[in-house]
Amino acid sequence: MGDTLLIAVYAFLGAAAAGLLGACVLLLIRRRSLVAHLTVVVAVAVTAMLAGTLAVADAMFLSAHDLKVVTTVVAMAAVVSLAGALLLGRWVVARSRALALAARSFGDGGDFTSPVGPATAELEALSRELEATSAKLAASRERERALESSRRELVAWISHDLRTPLAGLRAMSEALEDGVAADPKRYLRQIRTEVERLNGMVGDLFELSRIHAGSLTLTLSRMSLYDLVGDALSGADALARQNGVRLVGARVEQVPVEVDGREMSRVLGNLLVNAIRRTPADGTVAVAAERSPDGVVLSVTDGCGGIPEEDLPRVFDTGWRGTHARTPPAGAGLGLAIVRGIVEAHQGRATVRNVAGGCRFEVTLPTAGGSFAGP
Repeated sequence: MGDTLLIAVYAFLGAAAAGLLGACVLLLIRRRSLVAHLTVVVAVAVTAMLAGTLAVADAMFLSAHDLKVVTTVVAMAAVVSLAGALLLGRWVVARSRALALAARSFGDGGDFTSPVGPATAELEALSRELEATSAKLAASRERERALESSRRELVAWISHDLRTPLAGLRAMSEALEDGVAADPKRYLRQIRTEVERLNGMVGDLFELSRIHAGSLTLTLSRMSLYDLVGDALSGADALARQNGVRLVGARVEQVPVEVDGREMSRVLGNLLVNAIRRTPADGTVAVAAERSPDGVVLSVTDGCGGIPEEDLPRVFDTGWRGTHARTPPAGAGLGLAIVRGIVEAHQGRATVRNVAGGCRFEVTLPTAGGSFAGP
């Protein structure tokens, strides 16, 4: 047992010396290639074995022949090990360079494609992560392009919608100033109407800017969706009569919700105005509110004839107004964008789908606990 312990101590001391030297070398070349690191690691392992063997051989007074045999065996093992480390290192480095070249496509706006061929488990995992990141970046670029397109359309349509009433206001004010207005009271009423319309447009822009900036502050309170719908229907009744559209709100349940009453009234108002304007005379706009597994579903169904399938994903985009809604009375294309922003601020979602004869806008909101008694 004493000889075995002595051999272990000498072997450990020799190997420790080689390992310490190897650690110093790795520290010096820490910024070099992976091939160099693998070579040093293998060299340290072989040198540690050789140093321990020589230390034990010297302590045990081996013969010169035996020492030569041991040294030769260790040297051959070192040659094979170093050759294997070099080949492995070159293969790993080649795969890493292929990954680096493929990753350069990110900066060029392209998609990442994993290099073909076998790789280590770590490099395969890195390739999968890069592919996932590439997909996320592609989706982000697509959203950015869609948003930029919506912004361009919004600027163009806002400029058009502002230019027309401003030109009319200028003409009417000049006529009043020059005293050539045939009916000054009618001119004043028209000026007020245009000013109110411009004021509404500015209000929509301000509301949308608050939503996009994340500064929309909600004051939540528990209320019945029945009351909200009733107030919204009353507010839209005059516009519906003017357009010859029937408003129907028969399927509205007594469902409690935790919402900001003012903001949710704006949501309902925007949806109703949008539906009334796009429903032909003698058409019907139906409002419903009922429970569902996901919460409370508030729906507004119009008789617009439907929206093209390719346009459905853009309905709630800022500035979208469709191909038949580019005239000033249709608004600046902000109403539905405001609807989505307010609903999402309430942790809900806004969707649209085509139904027979028109389309159905749905707002899903979380349900508040409890219930309300009927009127």
